[in-house]
Amino acid sequence: MEVAVIKYSGEKTSKKVNLSDEVFGIEPNDHAIYLDVKSFLANQRQGTHKSKQRNEIAGSSKKIKKQKGTGGARAGNIKNPQFKGGGRIFGPTPRDYSFKLNKKVKDLARKSALSYKAKDNSISVLEDFNFESAKTKQYASLLTALKLDDKKTLLILPEKNKNIVLSGRNIQNTKITTADQINTYDLMHADNVIFVESSISKVENLLNKE
Repeated sequence: MEVAVIKYSGEKTSKKVNLSDEVFGIEPNDHAIYLDVKSFLANQRQGTHKSKQRNEIAGSSKKIKKQKGTGGARAGNIKNPQFKGGGRIFGPTPRDYSFKLNKKVKDLARKSALSYKAKDNSISVLEDFNFESAKTKQYASLLTALKLDDKKTLLILPEKNKNIVLSGRNIQNTKITTADQINTYDLMHADNVIFVESSISKVENLLNKE
């Protein structure tokens, strides 16, 4: 699949890049995408939720009333879960939500996500560029030139670039990442994926590595 390379100003150049069929043209696997997105979201959870069990509540352990003859239900101490301020039954405890996903499944999921974007013509390729200073206005102008200022976008850089990241981080529905940090969730969440020209080969090498 060939995609025209676009200048920073939004104009098309005479150059075209060929997107590898092994990465951008496979038959998408929806279940692999589901597993990778589920794993990504699970890994974001802190898992620090906690409620006090009956044995952790401060209070007397004395039986609050006699067992029989009161006309009411029997009751133990004040820490009983049925009373206000008592312990919680089967409450949440700290836990790790992350789970392991095989590397081949992750690679398949990312290839599937990229293939969906290629199929929907939602991939743009920019000439390599740089900002001399970090200014949000410059990045906003870039999105306007590409007619993507009202879309959710993901810009993929070949390597970290502080000025570009700082320029785009305050713009809503915009995310900037590097070729070695792409994930299925960000790819599927974006309406349009913007590749910097030199980042394409890095992504292809990363996903085709055995």
